[in-house]
Amino acid sequence: MGTKGWQEQVAQWPGVESSVKWGDNLVFTVAGKMFCATRLDGPGQGSLSFKVEDDRFLELTERPGFIPAPYLARAHWVQVERPDRLPKAELHALLRRSYELVRLKLPKKHQRELAD
Repeated sequence: MGTKGWQEQVAQWPGVESSVKWGDNLVFTVAGKMFCATRLDGPGQGSLSFKVEDDRFLELTERPGFIPAPYLARAHWVQVERPDRLPKAELHALLRRSYELVRLKLPKKHQRELAD
């Protein structure tokens, strides 16, 4: 799944919006809450950051190609330096789980509105 492929999938999920923030990061949100971001330019171009479960954070950051996400590691975000090297199904599952983790923190009414 190239960069465009995962972006198109993520954009179709209920309530997802995207915008460019901090000058060079394409950020995806659900109900205004960020769940993944990719670097469009400069150092780290193409890298992808997203939220993971607390217990998966250490597991993933021990894998080659994954690092704690700058500025967001304390909230259990990881960064994949080359997302195009991950199997499509794994990347999709990781991004979907990030979306779900953020969506689960929303008020119940909003969660029901976003049910898919």
